[in-house]
Amino acid sequence: VQLQASGGGLVQAGDSLRLSCAASGIDFSRYAMGRFRQAPGKEREFVAVIPRSGGNTYYADSVQGRFTISRDSGKNTVALQMNSLKPEDTAVYFCTADRQRAPMSHYSEGYYRNRANYDYWGQGTLVTVSS
Repeated sequence: VQLQASGGGLVQAGDSLRLSCAASGIDFSRYAMGRFRQAPGKEREFVAVIPRSGGNTYYADSVQGRFTISRDSGKNTVALQMNSLKPEDTAVYFCTADRQRAPMSHYSEGYYRNRANYDYWGQGTLVTVSS
């Protein structure tokens, strides 16, 4: 299984950046795809998730309205569009995948926010936002 992330870099506050994650070795249609981030000296935190169905996306309060997560089942990729970036968005961003075996009604927002529920993790890509 491989989750290959790309698209990180150095940008200025207010700029946009698009992160991509390409999944291989999994049945992409059976996995929720998420994004977490970890800033220096802080714990890894939830950013966004898109379920296997593609509906009911969830976002951290700190990025709601600025970030958009989407998936392309034909290419087995998930994208995170980040707009109006702030210095506090500076972090290593991780792509992650959760095998969803239960009916969609089983999965709450609280479930997705718990990093222990994810099966696979990518290596992470650094996003630096300067003020």
